Amino acid sequence: MEYLSFNKYLKDKFGQKVYKISLDGGFTCPNRDTRGCIFCSKGGSGDFAESREMSITEQIESGKKKVERKIKSGKYIAYFQAFTNTYAPVEMLRQKYEEAINHPDIVALSIATRPDCLGDDVLRLLDEMNKIKPVFVELGLQTIHQKSAKYIRRGYDLSVYDKAVRDLKKIGVNVVVHVILGLPNESENDMLETVKYVCESGANGIKLQLLHVIDGTDLAKDYEKGLFKTLEFDEYVNLIVKCVKIIPNDIVIHRLTGDGAKKDLIAPLWSADKKRVLNAINKALRES
Repeated sequence: MEYLSFNKYLKDKFGQKVYKISLDGGFTCPNRDTRGCIFCSKGGSGDFAESREMSITEQIESGKKKVERKIKSGKYIAYFQAFTNTYAPVEMLRQKYEEAINHPDIVALSIATRPDCLGDDVLRLLDEMNKIKPVFVELGLQTIHQKSAKYIRRGYDLSVYDKAVRDLKKIGVNVVVHVILGLPNESENDMLETVKYVCESGANGIKLQLLHVIDGTDLAKDYEKGLFKTLEFDEYVNLIVKCVKIIPNDIVIHRLTGDGAKKDLIAPLWSADKKRVLNAINKALRES
């Protein structure tokens, strides 16, 4: 079974392989002002990002060095990954975004954020940036099911997500949506409903993320109490095949799984071997 991978999309768009450099813009998150999402790591899901102690330019240069053996004439995406990257005064956002987008080796911006952190002033700024170089905005939806959203303390209603997608599409920004597979008490059908909803919502791309239990999170406390189980290896592989089958060919699949920081990973431990997981998924997709 064929699908439109992010790598293929980037090669078609930019004419060569493009690498993402994960940045930490020094932001926080509105949810962190209370208790935060139940699954989120202390690094705000930016555990593989560069250090916020460095400038944006320094982070880009550091990221380039990590992949310089793999890429010769380098083209990169500046990925503002850690925490909520539109949750700051617009003046601060502009300074960070412009520093990244004006770097000669950066071909696009990717900005991870929440649907409830896209005010009119932020949208105007994103519109400006998108006229300079392509902008991807990654929205953390995770699930369409209210019971799950409440459990993970997502902090906004589904209608907020719908509006965010509409607003971003109006300014021509590429919308990528994060979905977590394996949330406690969600059935396979629940997860497939979320994937289908995302595909019909106007999103340009989707990230499929396995639920990780990370040390130090409230989710870890529930896991240690035996309140839920994580997906098994074969379960996840089979679920991904079913997800891919319902994702239209014009929607870019940015991720088929994910890997938490191994030092903090509690479960599922099989997910730490990302190469094995991806090999099994790709084999299952070829055979389906």
